[in-house]
Amino acid sequence: MCNFLGRDDFFPRRCVLVHGPVIIGAGPSGLAVGACLREQGVPFVVLEKSDCIASLWQKRTYDRLKLHLPKQFCQLPNLPFPEDFPEYPTKKQFISYLETYANRFGINPQFNECVQSARYDEACRSWRVKTVSTSGCGRTEVEYICQWLVVATGENAECVKPEIDGLKEFKGEVLHACEYKSGKKFAGKRVLVVGCGNSGMEVSLDLSNHNAKPSMVVRNSTHVLPREVFGKSTFEFAMLMMKWLPLWLVDKILLILAWFILGNTEKWGLKRPSVGPLELKNTQGKTPVLDVGALQKIRSGDIKVVPGIKRFSSGAVELVNGEKIEIDSVVLATGYRSNVPYWLQESEFFSENGFPKAPFPNGWKGKAGLYAVGFTRKGLSGASFDAKRIAQDIGNVYKTDLNQKKQKVSGHRRCISQF
Repeated sequence: MCNFLGRDDFFPRRCVLVHGPVIIGAGPSGLAVGACLREQGVPFVVLEKSDCIASLWQKRTYDRLKLHLPKQFCQLPNLPFPEDFPEYPTKKQFISYLETYANRFGINPQFNECVQSARYDEACRSWRVKTVSTSGCGRTEVEYICQWLVVATGENAECVKPEIDGLKEFKGEVLHACEYKSGKKFAGKRVLVVGCGNSGMEVSLDLSNHNAKPSMVVRNSTHVLPREVFGKSTFEFAMLMMKWLPLWLVDKILLILAWFILGNTEKWGLKRPSVGPLELKNTQGKTPVLDVGALQKIRSGDIKVVPGIKRFSSGAVELVNGEKIEIDSVVLATGYRSNVPYWLQESEFFSENGFPKAPFPNGWKGKAGLYAVGFTRKGLSGASFDAKRIAQDIGNVYKTDLNQKKQKVSGHRRCISQF
């Protein structure tokens, strides 16, 4: 039975003592940590603000999305993809795999739990995670108290919507790529896609395939690579070369192969950065575009490449080169960012941009039982790598002395439930 207190600013409250880590986020990274902890015999609680696992994949991706890398580089610990899945699984197949993964390892997140704050309490040597739960018929404040905190909200927790001059005056539809599903409803419309990363390229391709008229804004330089080289994934081919060759030489080989396969992309308005694709990924986290057909559409003129935006008006956009084009809709393929700075009260391990300060492979462990997974800028393979280390590290402590170091919880609230 739900409590009703008669005032909007008072809600039922409860406190939960967790005899293991609290994992914030039920995406692939959080699931990977949960599965590895289960293998270690460590209890845990997963908190998820949405009503499903992998909400980014289920609710904020376009229909035509496929994994950009072969499935062997995207599988989570202890469970490979089904053999009958294609090399590049679809969005639907990947979600199915994640649901099977959660069921296999008995991962049952606490859904609709939005974390408001998380801080380390020096007095009781515990993490205090405050959430607002909107499940059921009311709103409840919950405080979880635990020895370990695993931040698994990842690199793409919230979308970035830049402020562009005049955009509020534009009368057509404006949506972020996370809200875009299909180009079907845009047939015949002039659509401006802002951004030329993998999302921008694929949204433009999808729009063109549905008989829309996309123009893609390319403000900065970008690396475009073929998805496959010599019948192998470009990523797989690069990783193979990295075993024997230095990074700078692998970058040179990739660019030469890209020129032979794709041609000179600069003649189509896609200028390459001066830094090689792998070095750029390692130093700045910028992922190269793996072409799945958009470049051919650019060559044919079905996708128009335009420079940066100066300002919008009610039904058009003025570009930095002075050109004005009339448009009906805008899709902001402007990326995502971490949301960690909004709720985690900690500044030593995480930087202001919501990423661990230490680069891979050292950005997985902080102090006082704080861990991070899904921030490596190395995709699912990086998350899996860190998940294994986190679970092993927690498991070692849990097995040796957790039973002798029972947590003492300060008495400002009485704990009424446990995990």
